[in-house]
Amino acid sequence: MYQLIVSDLDGTLLDANHSVDPYTAETLQALENLGVYLVIATGRHFLDVAGIRAALGVRAHLITANGARIHDPADRLIYRRDIPSELVRQLADPALSRGCLLNFYVDDGWLIDQPCQRLFDVHRDSGFQYQLSDLTQHSGEGVGKVLYIAPHDHLLTVEQQLHQRFGDGAAITFSAPDCLEVMARDVSKGSALQIVLDQLGIDAAHCLAFGDNQNDIELLQVAGHPRVMGNAHPRLTAQLPDAMRIGHNHEAAVARHLRELFKLR
Repeated sequence: MYQLIVSDLDGTLLDANHSVDPYTAETLQALENLGVYLVIATGRHFLDVAGIRAALGVRAHLITANGARIHDPADRLIYRRDIPSELVRQLADPALSRGCLLNFYVDDGWLIDQPCQRLFDVHRDSGFQYQLSDLTQHSGEGVGKVLYIAPHDHLLTVEQQLHQRFGDGAAITFSAPDCLEVMARDVSKGSALQIVLDQLGIDAAHCLAFGDNQNDIELLQVAGHPRVMGNAHPRLTAQLPDAMRIGHNHEAAVARHLRELFKLR
């Protein structure tokens, strides 16, 4: 029944330290050996996720930057969608980014406007690190995602300002309480998943998906078999009240659920 499995990373497939659990890696490797297609769908950068995929030891399609980029298992780029450059320049307006760490995702790197040790720690497994840059001077060209990092209460205000200024002219979502992300209009993990399904010739009815946060809503809506983490954000559970709930990411709940479904020892 399940021909393709797609999973978010942070808060879902990765453990509480944002690391790969060996039990999870072994589970995915066993499923790949059974001929099941694997897809990782995340807000992270492609260069970051490629390192995590290597730690998992599987071949998988990568949906990154919340759907702004799709790479096949051989790392061939099969889809890209940049934010219009004028919109990027507006998103870098200090009136919006004040009080936040401002980040741009470009093809060859991750640009940030001020240093943050915590971000080094979170990305330790993949070895992917940011580069400091004055983003108010950036041309806006080639940016797949703009990310604001700040306390959640402050980001709720930024979210409101973004919706007021840009309406439906951009895709705006939270990937974590302290991460508010902006992509080009209509970009989402869900739209990217549909592209992968179409390319592989697999019906969504045979797709099993796992997620925990607001940037997973469209992903889980596209998949025929959505699974919501026990640690999921309330906005996600409110959007998908009928989706099956499983355990927490720190319990390797995705791997445990998959072992039950596929009857793996």
